[in-house]
Amino acid sequence: MMPLMLADPGEVNMIKKVGGNPEVKKHLENLGFVVGGDVTVISALGGNVIVNVKGARVAISEEMARKIMI
Repeated sequence: MMPLMLADPGEVNMIKKVGGNPEVKKHLENLGFVVGGDVTVISALGGNVIVNVKGARVAISEEMARKIMI
């Protein structure tokens, strides 16, 4: 397992764990980051990560990306 932050762009990964406090976990789940779901990193620029999750592009902070384990 490694944080989403370290994933290679363009590579499809499966989410294995979503960490953080309950509020953060709920927010990430609402964005589509659920255990067993696929996520693809599009790009990582200036501390933000753009990912494709459930057919939508979502931008999250590096801090949030470190809480998502793949």
